[in-house]
Amino acid sequence: MSKTQRDTSLTSDIIPVMQKPNKNSNPVNILDYYKSIIWSRIEKYLSVPIFPRAFLIPKKYKSDENFHWKIVQDYPKRKGKYIRPTLVSLTAQAMGVSLKKTIQTAAGMQISEDWLLIHDDWEDNSTKRRGLPALHRLYSPELAVNAGDALHNIMWKIFVDNREILGKDTTFNLLNEFHTQLSRTVIGQTTEIAWTQKNRLNFTDSDWYFIADGKTSYYTIACPMRLGAIIAGANRPQLEKLAEFGIYLGRCFQLVDDVLDITGDFGGRKEFANDIYEGKRTVILGHLLRNVDASDKKKLALIMAKGRDVKTKDEVLWVIDKMKKYGSIDHARTLAEGFRDKARKMFERDLKFLSSEPARSNLKTLINFILERQY
Repeated sequence: MSKTQRDTSLTSDIIPVMQKPNKNSNPVNILDYYKSIIWSRIEKYLSVPIFPRAFLIPKKYKSDENFHWKIVQDYPKRKGKYIRPTLVSLTAQAMGVSLKKTIQTAAGMQISEDWLLIHDDWEDNSTKRRGLPALHRLYSPELAVNAGDALHNIMWKIFVDNREILGKDTTFNLLNEFHTQLSRTVIGQTTEIAWTQKNRLNFTDSDWYFIADGKTSYYTIACPMRLGAIIAGANRPQLEKLAEFGIYLGRCFQLVDDVLDITGDFGGRKEFANDIYEGKRTVILGHLLRNVDASDKKKLALIMAKGRDVKTKDEVLWVIDKMKKYGSIDHARTLAEGFRDKARKMFERDLKFLSSEPARSNLKTLINFILERQY
């Protein structure tokens, strides 16, 4: 096999030298451990597949091919925290499954994040991703979207190759779950984009939950955990419990994210006040719109109607000042604390089937990190 052709053998992963997580491991060590394993699987797919002879790429187009793969590999190589794929593996392990049986699914989960972020960054006209320029700003919108399409294609290949590890039936169940989740996620994305474009000003916390439950609760929490549980042969009641748990943990995750957006810069990896610049509808903005006086509401509406590159820093700081004045940030923090408490209670009461150690303890540590993170 040529060195430029894709090696998709699924039995040659390099297990990292770093210490395997135990019951007392911290969240960074847990995430780094799983990241190193899952990344070794992802790398196998970030290269040229074996084309039919008639479609082999001539040498004179090698530079074009290399340019394509440079763009496609960009977001995956930047990596991230790897929360979602780690949840896949830990959930399955907590139900007694070996780590090796989970790596393929976890890799597919991570690649899904990379192509979705490429498209999402273009849709939001974001400036940064993981500390570097967003892909559509680094190259062009057309090339970025095409790279996202390429990763989308690779994602399905990763999932389909699961049949070599888990068999046909389990692989089909995983594909079906991912399709179902993705269907709900894109409905949330459509709604968020439409409300932003219409500059919708009258929305409640419950309206925001409709968006967040698809974009975050299902995609970030429930789906990864359900994928892991499907690998372990979970029954329907167990899968429903994980879906409910995902609602609480996911809403808290997004509320914390929205608060951090206007109180920090994620260690320089994201632009400060990104949601305000992009005009996103958040719980914080909704609370402000419901409580601000008439004159301030008029100014707020005009600012939020502006495009990202038109808003000034002074306007954004004015919005943040009003969010503080009217208690909108504290409102989001209070809601996050409520969902945090519900998630913790449900984990202890209803998710006892996630019992194998140290995976259960690692899951609990990761959940606490999600609930209380500062970046």
